[in-house]
Amino acid sequence: MAYFLLKTEPSTFSLADLEKQKRTVWDGVRNALALKHLRTMKKGDSAFIYHTGDEKQVVGIAKVVGNPYPEPKMKDERYVVVEIEFDKKLKNPVPLAAIKTRKDLKNFPLVRLSRLSVMPVSNDEWETILGMSK
Repeated sequence: MAYFLLKTEPSTFSLADLEKQKRTVWDGVRNALALKHLRTMKKGDSAFIYHTGDEKQVVGIAKVVGNPYPEPKMKDERYVVVEIEFDKKLKNPVPLAAIKTRKDLKNFPLVRLSRLSVMPVSNDEWETILGMSK
């Protein structure tokens, strides 16, 4: 199993929206590096849901429920989507400001490549952020 982080503007689509819908297609990714990461997702992987904008915090977890496939709305095979489903809210959201204070997270892609919308998360980074949410 691999771990990822998916960024979303909560006024467009939030963790609460995912919880209500139970499942969604994660689409609209256009950045080449983010698409590369999206293509590596597999059924059974987990992803942090990160709210951008004014919140800037990791708020919950989703499960990847299907392997990537071409984005139906696009006629370009470069664009792919994955289906995810709600797993859980974090007990306490983990703000970007708190993540940036951690020396053990200095190489975390959210800190280094802050504009990237889909990024891998190492096992250690995953466990650290989960620990910060308790």
